[in-house]
Order: sequence, then structure tokens, then C-alpha cells
Amino acid sequence: MMTSAKTNIKAKKMMLLIGMVSMTMTFAGLTSAYVVSSSRSDWLVSFEMPFVFTISTFILILSSVTLSLAKHFNSKDSSNKSLIFVFLTILLAFTFIFYQFKGFSQIIDSGYYFTGAQSSITTSFIYVLVLLHMLHLIAGILVLFIISFNLLKGKYSSENALGIELGVIFWHFLDFLWCYLYLFVVLYK
Repeated sequence: MMTSAKTNIKAKKMMLLIGMVSMTMTFAGLTSAYVVSSSRSDWLVSFEMPFVFTISTFILILSSVTLSLAKHFNSKDSSNKSLIFVFLTILLAFTFIFYQFKGFSQIIDSGYYFTGAQSSITTSFIYVLVLLHMLHLIAGILVLFIISFNLLKGKYSSENALGIELGVIFWHFLDFLWCYLYLFVVLYK
């Protein structure tokens, strides 16, 4: 028989899994629509993603490393080091967002807008994919702040790490999702 604590842990992990599956389905639908729309006559076949999106991708991958280190130090009951790496992850997350907006700025400087006469279906899809991912990333940043708060309050330890574990899983998922979206847009022609 399972204890209520084990049942609670299982339930929280299942809720996170259900959320990630629903996000995956959303982005799978959007990328499928991207593929279908690419056969339109007004599709931009020569559009190139600005290089700053590549930089932001590496920043986000690095943030997964720093959050993994935070989890590692928590498992060693070193909450101060864990907190430092969570703060580094938050800093990298905001740096990622900065480069995303810089990429949007370069798309706009190239004359492509989200809507209106100067928009295209190609760039409209890119705006939707990136902005929707960024919304999920903001949720991830909120999770990172909650982890930070709980570390400061001494709520996590090697024996009680569920919050960090769930946060790391979600963050890695967001990173994987971004890498998929970035590679999809760059490689699909």
C-alpha cells in the first residue's frame, strides 16, 4: 500500500506530465500547420532566422546545465550553492528573453511584421511559435522564483527535493521544446 506522501508525489509528477503533453500537442499542431501553410504561394522560401536566435538557444541550453547543478547541490544539502545556480538560471532565462526580442527586432528591421500589410504567413507563424514558447518560459521563470524562495526558507534538502525535481523537469522540457522549434524553423524549407 502506498503512503499518502508517495501518492502525493506521484500525483504531482502526473500533473506535470499531463501539462507537458498538452503543451507538446499544442506545438505539434502549430508546427503541422506551419508545414501545411508552407505550400501557399505567399510563403517566404528565402526567410532566414536571425543569428541571435542561435545565441539564445545556446543560452537556454546553458540554463539547463545551471539548473541541473542547482539540483545536484541540493542533493548534497548545499542550499547556498543550489541557490546560486538557480539565480544563474534565472539570469540566463532573462538573457534568453533579451535575445529573443533582439531577434524580433531584426525580423522587424528586415520589414516583416506580425500582422498588417508588411506581414507574411511565414513570419506570423514564427512570431506565434516564439511568443507562445516565451509565455511558457515565463511560467518556468515563476517556478524558478518559487524554487529560490523555498531554498531561502530551507524547505528543500536531499530528503525533500520534489519541488526542485519538478522544476528541473519542466525547465528541461521548455529547453527541449525551444530546441525543437528552433531546429524545425531553421531546417524546414
